[in-house]
Amino acid sequence: MIYFLSDAHLGSLAIANPEEHQKRVADLLRQMGNDATAIYLLGDIFDFWFEYYWGNPKGYDLFLDTLRTLTDKGIEIHYFIGNHDIWTFGYLEQRTGVTVHREPQIVTLSGKRCFLAHGDGLGSDNRHFLLLRRFFRNPAAQFLFRLLPPSWGNALGYKWAKHSRLKELANPIAYQGENSEELIRFAKQTEYTEHFDYYIFGHRHIELDLALATGARVVILGDTFRLWTYAALDENGMLTLMNTD
Repeated sequence: MIYFLSDAHLGSLAIANPEEHQKRVADLLRQMGNDATAIYLLGDIFDFWFEYYWGNPKGYDLFLDTLRTLTDKGIEIHYFIGNHDIWTFGYLEQRTGVTVHREPQIVTLSGKRCFLAHGDGLGSDNRHFLLLRRFFRNPAAQFLFRLLPPSWGNALGYKWAKHSRLKELANPIAYQGENSEELIRFAKQTEYTEHFDYYIFGHRHIELDLALATGARVVILGDTFRLWTYAALDENGMLTLMNTD
């Protein structure tokens, strides 16, 4: 079995009990490890993750140890950066044995051609978001931020992330329809030139399994802090959205 999950936002200051949240995510991964050949983490697993010159993120030993246990068992774990956990510079890979992906990936899994990505920026015409995204990925800006003491940088990063999480928890944005959802528009545009069986995304925090006219399916995973949804792909190529409840 191959599993996909995203958007845990571990460490968020907007989550009432972050330790219990981390334990629940780790328990889910251990459960997947009973029959998984691979696990794809499609971004924003942390609400803020930054590896400084003077120190690495603290407080995630349970989660990181769980990843290491799974990779030591021979389970492939692919970690896609999102827009909250862009800033890994080698420590995450060394600590856990995961493979980090910084760009969308095209892979064939269980005989199905899949386009995998966190999803931020795809199909978007939001200039403010795209500019901010470019700034966060800029090597010079990353270098300067890495010079900060971790306590300063983390205070800024977690506070910034908390604002968007509180806003979402108070007023989740429901499914907007095919013509308004950026990731669906991206998939439809891509299908004009290249066909995929599955487009699998995180980022949007909605649970969606939509069949396009081309036969492709657009799957948005939801999240693992509010909806607690994920997906499983069996050996016959059948992809199923699932819920932990």
